[in-house]
Amino acid sequence: MATTTPGAAEVELAIGGMTCASCAARIEKKLNRMDGVEATVNYATEKAKVTYRDEDVSVQDLIAKVEATGYTAHEPAPVRPESTPGGEDGPGSGAYDELRPLRERLITAVTLAVPVVAMAMIPALQFEYWQWLSLTLAAPVVTYAAWPFHRAAWTNARHGAATMDTLISVGTSAAFLWSVWALFFGTAGTPGMTHPFELTIARGDGAGNIYLEAAAGVTAFILAGRYFEARSKRKAGAALRALLELGAKEVTVLRADGRELTVSIAELKVGDRFLVRPGEKIATDGVVVQGSSAVDASMLTGESVPVEVEAGEGVTGATLNVGGRLVVEATRVGSDTQLARMAKLVEDAQNGKAAAQRLADRISAVFVPVVIGLALATLGFWLGNGSGLTAAFTAAVAVLIIACPCALGLATPTALMVGTGRGAQLGILIKGPEVLENTRKVDTIVLDKTGTVTTGRMTLLAVHAADGTPEDEVLRLAGALEHSSEHPIAKAVAAGAAQKVGELPTPEDFANVAGLGVQGIVEGHAVLVGREKLLAEWEIRLPVNLERAKAEAEAAGRTAIAVAWDGEARAVLEVADAVKDTSPEAITRLRALGLTPILLTGDNEAVARSVAAEVGIDEVIAEVLPQDKVDVVKRLQTEGRSVAMVGDGVNDAAALAQADLGLAMGTGTDAAIEAGDLTLVRGDLRAAPDAIRLARRTLGTIRSNLFWAFAYNLAALPLAAAGLLNPMIAGAAMAFSSVFVVGNSLRLRGFQAAS
Repeated sequence: MATTTPGAAEVELAIGGMTCASCAARIEKKLNRMDGVEATVNYATEKAKVTYRDEDVSVQDLIAKVEATGYTAHEPAPVRPESTPGGEDGPGSGAYDELRPLRERLITAVTLAVPVVAMAMIPALQFEYWQWLSLTLAAPVVTYAAWPFHRAAWTNARHGAATMDTLISVGTSAAFLWSVWALFFGTAGTPGMTHPFELTIARGDGAGNIYLEAAAGVTAFILAGRYFEARSKRKAGAALRALLELGAKEVTVLRADGRELTVSIAELKVGDRFLVRPGEKIATDGVVVQGSSAVDASMLTGESVPVEVEAGEGVTGATLNVGGRLVVEATRVGSDTQLARMAKLVEDAQNGKAAAQRLADRISAVFVPVVIGLALATLGFWLGNGSGLTAAFTAAVAVLIIACPCALGLATPTALMVGTGRGAQLGILIKGPEVLENTRKVDTIVLDKTGTVTTGRMTLLAVHAADGTPEDEVLRLAGALEHSSEHPIAKAVAAGAAQKVGELPTPEDFANVAGLGVQGIVEGHAVLVGREKLLAEWEIRLPVNLERAKAEAEAAGRTAIAVAWDGEARAVLEVADAVKDTSPEAITRLRALGLTPILLTGDNEAVARSVAAEVGIDEVIAEVLPQDKVDVVKRLQTEGRSVAMVGDGVNDAAALAQADLGLAMGTGTDAAIEAGDLTLVRGDLRAAPDAIRLARRTLGTIRSNLFWAFAYNLAALPLAAAGLLNPMIAGAAMAFSSVFVVGNSLRLRGFQAAS
C-alpha cells in the first residue's frame, strides 16, 4: 500500500495484461517519464514498485498511466498473517483465470491443427477437395485459438509498439488470408489445376499456394509455449502463502475470570494471554508468563535443537511447543510479528529481483517492424516493377512466412520442457527459463547447514561409558526411559538405542523433569537421563573420564546427555544433527564447477566449524538470524559475487529469493521450495551440482536454438524479398527450422547426473 509520508511515497501496483518482458519494460519506461516518479516493473511477479512525489502525482495518476499504456493496474491487498490464503488454482485466482482459457485454446488448436498439418504433408491423405476441409479446420485455430495474439498485437499497435505477439498475429493472419484468397479466387481449390501466375510453384495437386498448415501449426506451437510459461509463473506468490500458512489460525485466550475462549488469530491483541498446549503452534510473538517447555523453532531459526523456555523468556509465533503447557502474553500481533516480517522480506527480495528480458523479445522489438516493413517494401517493389499483384503478393507473403516465429517460439519452451523433464527424472525441478541465465554466472554458493548439509534430525552419535559399564546396558536402560518421552533429543537416543540393541524394556514410574530430563525404574534400576544438573539433584557427580567426554562433546557443538542409575554416573551420550553421507562429495563437485562454498547457519560457531571441517568448507558464517541471512547474501552481492543459495527451511526463504540463484531442498518447507529457483527433490546435496550442470546445459541449448532461429531468418529474408523463394519453399524452410530446434532440444534427454 502507499505510504503517507509528505512529499515522498511508495506504492506497489499489481499489473495485468503483460505477455512478455518487453511489456514490463514499456510500462516502466512510461511511468519513469512522469515527473518525480521512479518505477521498476517485475514481469515475473507482475508487480510495479513505484516511488513518487505525492504532491505532484497520485496513485490514481499512476494507474491511469499504466492503463493508457494498454495494461491494467491496481493496488494489491496488504499481506496479513491472519488472512487465510486461497488456493493458487481456485476460481478467482490469477492462475485459474489465466490458465483455463489458455488451456481451452491450446486444446482447440492442437486438435484442429494436427489434421491440417498431416493433410498438407502426407500426399496419401489429400483426398478430393481436402483443401476446403483444411480451411474449415484452420479457421477456428487462426481466429479463436490465436485471438490472444491478435488482441495483444492490436493493443500494442494502438500504442505504437510491436512484440512477439505482433509477429505471430501478422504471420498467421497473412498465411491464412492468402490461403483464403487462393482458394476462393485462385485455383487452389480445384483438383488437378495449377495457379496461372508464373511465380507460383505448384505441388502437383493444385495446392501450391495455400499455407493453412503454417497458420494452424504456428498457432498451436506458440500457444503451447505460452501455456507452459503461464504455468511456471503462477506460483510467483506461493512462497508468501506458504509463510503465512505457518501461523496458527486459532488461539485459546485466557480471560480475566479464568475462562478459556477459542478465537480467531485476527482477534488476538497485544497484552492478551493465551494458552499453548503440547503439540500446538505458538499463536504470536510473546513472553512466557507461566510454565516451561521445549520449543521447536527450526522452521524459523534453523536451530536443530529445541530451545528450553520458562517464565520470563520470549517465544516466537508459528514455532511449535513440543513439551509442557505454556501461558504466553502477546507482545506483537499481525504485521508486526517475526513471521510477518519474514514474509515481507521474501516479498521484497522477489520484487527486487529484476525479470530477465528474454533474448527473443529484445530482438523482436526491432525484428518485427523490420520484417513487416520489408514485406511491405517487397510488395511495393514488385508492384512498381510491373510484376503484377499476384507476383508481388507472393513475394511479400514469402517474406512473412520465412520470418514466421515458429522456431523463435519453440527455442525456449522445447529446450525448457526437455531439460525440466530430464531434471524431474533426476530429482531436479527447474522453475523457468529466467533461472537458467543465473546458473551460468554464479561463482559463490551459500549453503544452509540444518537439513541441507546435515540431516536436520537429531541423531545419537556416540556413547562414552564409565569403566566397567557395558555400552549395550547403557543403551538399553537409557533408551527405554527416553522412549517414553516426546522430546526430540529423547527420540534420538531411543531410536539410536533400538537400532543397536533391539527391543527396549518398558520403564516403570516414568517422570519428566521439566527442563532437566527424565527419570524412572527400568529392570529394577533407578535410572536418570538428562542434564548434569539432574544428576546433581540426586547428589551424583560425573567421574573424570565422563566429565572430559562431556566437555569435548560440547566443545564440538554437540549435546551431551548424562546417564546414571543406582546412584552412580554410568555414561555420557553425544547427540547432534549428523552430516549427510553425500555432503562431502557434493562440496567437491561444487568446487569443480568453479563455485566457492560458504556455510551459513543459525547454529553456534562450534557446531558450524565442526560440520564445515567434516565436509570440506573453509568459510563459515554462524549464529545468524533469518534477516541476517538476507543481509549476508546482499553483502556478498555488493562484493561483486554472483551468489547461489541452498536451503530447506522457512528461515532460508527470503535469502533464497534474494540470491541470484536459489536452490531449495525438496525435503524442506513449502516456503523455501517456492522461493527457490531450483528444487532438489531428492534431498541429496549432490543434486545441487547436477542441477547447475543441467541448467547450464539447458541454457546453452536455448542459446543455440535462438541463434539458429535468427540466423536462418537473417539469411532467408533477403532471398524471399528478392523473389527467389516461393512461399511453399519458405514454408518448408520454416518447418525445417522448427525440426532443428526440437531435435537440438531433444539432445538434453541424454544428460546424466554424476551422482
